[in-house]
Amino acid sequence: MKFGGTSVEDPQAFRRVAKIVQAHAQMRPVIIVSAMSGVTDALLQSVQMAKRGELEQATSTLEVHFDRHLKVATSLLSAREVARLESAVESARRQICGLLRKVSTRMHLEFLEDTVVSYGERLSAELLAAVLCTDGLPAKHIDARRCITTEETHGGAQPLVRETEDRTRRELGPLVEAREIPVLGGFIAATKTGKTTTLGRGGSDYTAALIGAALRTREIQIWTDVSGVLTADPRLVRAARTIPCLSYREAAELAYFGAKVLHPKTIRPAVERGIPVRVCNSHRAQDEGTLIFSGSEFVPHTAKAIAHKTGITVLQITSARMLGAYGFLRTIFEIFDRHRTVVDVVTTSEVSVSLTLDDTRALGEILTELRGLGTVEVEERRAIICVVGEGLRTTPGVAARVFATISDINVSLVSLGASNVNLTFVIDEERVREAVARLHFAFFEQEVESVCGNHQSRTTAGASTGLL
Repeated sequence: MKFGGTSVEDPQAFRRVAKIVQAHAQMRPVIIVSAMSGVTDALLQSVQMAKRGELEQATSTLEVHFDRHLKVATSLLSAREVARLESAVESARRQICGLLRKVSTRMHLEFLEDTVVSYGERLSAELLAAVLCTDGLPAKHIDARRCITTEETHGGAQPLVRETEDRTRRELGPLVEAREIPVLGGFIAATKTGKTTTLGRGGSDYTAALIGAALRTREIQIWTDVSGVLTADPRLVRAARTIPCLSYREAAELAYFGAKVLHPKTIRPAVERGIPVRVCNSHRAQDEGTLIFSGSEFVPHTAKAIAHKTGITVLQITSARMLGAYGFLRTIFEIFDRHRTVVDVVTTSEVSVSLTLDDTRALGEILTELRGLGTVEVEERRAIICVVGEGLRTTPGVAARVFATISDINVSLVSLGASNVNLTFVIDEERVREAVARLHFAFFEQEVESVCGNHQSRTTAGASTGLL
């Protein structure tokens, strides 16, 4: 059971989580918890301030967040536990200040940043374990760095799966067998030599999947502040509704193309072990949420959801050298590989390649190398829209329906056929809200209206003929 930052943002949220865990206690849960909402951002900001030499400000901005932890402790814990948590927070404060002082001297920056940021999860996990114990549950805080083992990269390290599984089973297996409840901070990990690393933003979901896969759990639950995966971003579409079930492939596409409720990497360990993933709402624990598993219902002529991603840059590389040549695409993608930049969507013609990326940190260097191959055009402020559903590629009329719905919006790039579960295209960023709203109405709301209208017609007809 993984609980996100908004699920542990204040004393009331911690109380809700305790009730949820209590309700699942007989199922031998393992708990993964994120930092309290806003804490990771504050820690990252403090590192940036320290880099600029603003050491006093870097430390002072964290005080409000230390106080939030203490407020939860004083609200929910006994006097003895409050004293223990006060000591833990004070220790974290001193250690973070020491780390930020080193950051200001610009030594070992990546390692220091990971270590500073790790305190968000470490404190929330220790605090949640104490709250659960106060409620009579046999909870025990376990440092996730004793379980999740990664390569040496910082800021988004890759787990070493075999070492992670071995350590997880060794650390947590006996506790689960004894019906104790382990509580771990998500997102944080360590190298084989014990240096702190992180799994990247949103990595608490990944932690839950890695732990779940290692322990062969019956289910991985992601508890957040929405009731499952929705048919669209509710900030763009008020009528967005929960999807009862998704296949692994559908969920992976939605996660990758912008569905914020799920981290893209979460699906992989679950798929490998065949473990269902359920997305739940910690504010509405009675809601069913969304179940993600190996199979999902296939309804012809319909989509499951519409995802979008803004801040996209499109590159078009044109070169006559492509004509009849081999190895050209490999040369292009080796450039992106060297600069550790992920490409989202790719289309090709005889003499050109168009592709999209949302990470532009190395764009200058990438463009310099690409221009050695041909002419490069750059289009900024674009958005990717992805219509997702099993069987989209083999269902006649879906593409026609999509593009008829947005016929007056210019589409600059289309990808259909690379996956059986999505239709992806690129438009100007300023029109994304309009496009998503129209598509949602066409694929979800209009169908509901049609069904309701037919039902009303049948009801009226029945009443007039005395059949009801």
